[in-house]
Amino acid sequence: MRALLFALAVSVATPGQAAEVVARAHAEVAGPVVRLADLFEGAGAAGDRLLGPAPAPGSRYVVPPQQLAAIARAQGFRFAGGGPTVVERPGRAMPREAVLAALRDALGLERERDIELAPFAPPMVPLSAGVRVVAEDVHLDPATARFTATIAALAEGEPPVRLRLSGRVAARSVTVPVAARRLAPGTTIAATDLRQVALPLDRVPEEAILEEARLRGRLVQRAVAAGSPILASDLGGRAVVLRSSTVTMTVTLPGLVVTAQGRALEDGAVGDVIPVLNLASRAVVEATVLGPGRVAVAPGSLPVSRPSSPSRPHQRAELFR
Repeated sequence: MRALLFALAVSVATPGQAAEVVARAHAEVAGPVVRLADLFEGAGAAGDRLLGPAPAPGSRYVVPPQQLAAIARAQGFRFAGGGPTVVERPGRAMPREAVLAALRDALGLERERDIELAPFAPPMVPLSAGVRVVAEDVHLDPATARFTATIAALAEGEPPVRLRLSGRVAARSVTVPVAARRLAPGTTIAATDLRQVALPLDRVPEEAILEEARLRGRLVQRAVAAGSPILASDLGGRAVVLRSSTVTMTVTLPGLVVTAQGRALEDGAVGDVIPVLNLASRAVVEATVLGPGRVAVAPGSLPVSRPSSPSRPHQRAELFR
């Protein structure tokens, strides 16, 4: 038991009446050593005397009453009872992120490469923020891309905490939303048009959109193949007019604004030109999307298709009669 090291404390007994100390039931220490005041109440100015090593971070040991009495006498005090004393040192697990960072540095990995670690139990390290994690004795087999290494946690005034581990270097992958089917120009992207796949990072274009929420509701302006990531350049704006929805058609003439009801024949974002069916005349015209439920028809625009019934001679704003 490490607590037996306390028995080696040098006697500093002084003549005369010795002061009285009482053993504590619990001692929590932050550093690598245990002091007299950690174990006893009543040690006074002598409380800062070093007695022995503290437990490893995240562990504890117990000092029995017989040993507490021997330590008190060796330090020149009368033991008035108490104990056993549980000596505990808080710790934290070595962060996995710090392990991976140290390995990446030691292996000289590029952004496109990732590390797959074999399962390991991270050792406990001091709570101190000054812990530095480094990789030592690293061996990489280029043929299999497998490696072994020793990870060391270094903190000032502390013995190094080391861990031997192994793993493999692989192409880094990232989860990406891709087209679940071919997306033609003019398609408004819905959740059913997308699926999530893991792709090697070197196969994902930098322009690819990685958040599905940024894709839903956007218009496709350039065809996207099934299984392909979707690029920002593949997309137009977000649809504010949906196919088959009712819209207000507006034409602005000198001193006059004429409106009519229409039905959008395609989805459209603000600024897109889409075909719209005039519900009164049944003619189809091209209109510019202004906003939700609103489109504008240029004065003098001719219909892209006319109703099948005989029509009157074309007049300006005829489409709105």
